[in-house]
Amino acid sequence: MKKVLLSFSLVVCSVLGMQISANAQELKTDAPVAIENPNAPVMEFETEVIDYGTIEQGADGVREFKFTNTGKEPLIISNARGSCGCTVPTWPKEPIKPGESSVIKVKYDTKRLGAINKSVTITSNASEATKVIRIKGNIIAPKTTPVKETSVGAPVEN
Repeated sequence: MKKVLLSFSLVVCSVLGMQISANAQELKTDAPVAIENPNAPVMEFETEVIDYGTIEQGADGVREFKFTNTGKEPLIISNARGSCGCTVPTWPKEPIKPGESSVIKVKYDTKRLGAINKSVTITSNASEATKVIRIKGNIIAPKTTPVKETSVGAPVEN
């Protein structure tokens, strides 16, 4: 009896397996096809990576990414998000007309020591709807200046 049940189970599993794999092979033709807009705005950056180099802790952490809309329609940036709370972007809220340039400011919290490798994800109506720009560098502790001892002269006698 066990052999019969085992054989029956194997037959059922193999039939179901064929049915599942057959369903996985079907093509869905009713999915909407995205049509590219040939007039869409295009966000063209002067640079997509800004290197802070090696800077001291507490230094100015603001940098600007300059870009131009090289498309044929106005560019609207709907969001810009830093990869962590220490990277805060500020972007233009007004549409950028074709041919116009603008900047996205990125402020990094330079109180943190160590290597910087952060990203900012920009969401817009451009032909490339999501764009990632990056900052990198290294923050070191500030140099301390040695305190000079000064001699004032001979001791004062009473």
